[in-house]
Amino acid sequence: MRRGGLFLGAAFVLAAGHAWAAGIDLSKPYGDKYGCINKNGQEVAADKMLLLTDKELVTAASACTFSDKQPQADGSLVVTAKCEAEGEEGQAPTKFTIKRSAKNAKKLVVADEDGNVMGEVSRCK
Repeated sequence: MRRGGLFLGAAFVLAAGHAWAAGIDLSKPYGDKYGCINKNGQEVAADKMLLLTDKELVTAASACTFSDKQPQADGSLVVTAKCEAEGEEGQAPTKFTIKRSAKNAKKLVVADEDGNVMGEVSRCK
């Protein structure tokens, strides 16, 4: 009887983990105006650009490739990445938090590991 309860509890935790992971779907790209325009490559120059895909985060000055994504209990997603900054050599490890916007649930907010908001993005069309 005790094992059945443990199994049921483990199944519930596993199912809840999948629900959290489904909270933020990055299967289609998100971006600001210029990020979405440039989703298929650099089409227009922009000083401010933010593009978020399931594999990377690209800004006007840097490109970050994701190495790990961890769903959180609050529905957010913590992403570990290696970033290359324009004009610098090598890659630096960093973390980002991606969460739903408090103003508009269809938008996502991207923040750096210090909590500084990098921008708000919408699903690209």
